[in-house]
Amino acid sequence: QVQLVESGGGLVQAGGSLRLSCAASGRTFSNKAMGWFRQAPGKEREFVAAISRSGDSTYYANSVKGRFTITRDNAKNTVYLQMNSLKPEDTAVYYCAASNMYRGLGDNISSWGQGTQVTVSS
Repeated sequence: QVQLVESGGGLVQAGGSLRLSCAASGRTFSNKAMGWFRQAPGKEREFVAAISRSGDSTYYANSVKGRFTITRDNAKNTVYLQMNSLKPEDTAVYYCAASNMYRGLGDNISSWGQGTQVTVSS
């Protein structure tokens, strides 16, 4: 099973940028589709972005499309989320996840990270 550790969260002003990282342990990282989710206070966890095993395909939630970019480096067992033009409504705990499926990623999560807090001030 892949173990995941996120980093890179913090406090940023609206319009700013952050890059989240998710480091994975284990030899099966390149066999997993990866995703980012987030959970704001009082709300359910929601999908943010997904990337295929090879990294050549991605898809995003409409709320972040054009502002966030997911990438991965299989040599480093790491997936990234570059977040630009941040808005106060992006404030949440961000989680990375490993999945056995790229399409339908959220229905096949095999591992979750512990989360990293992102706070966007207005």
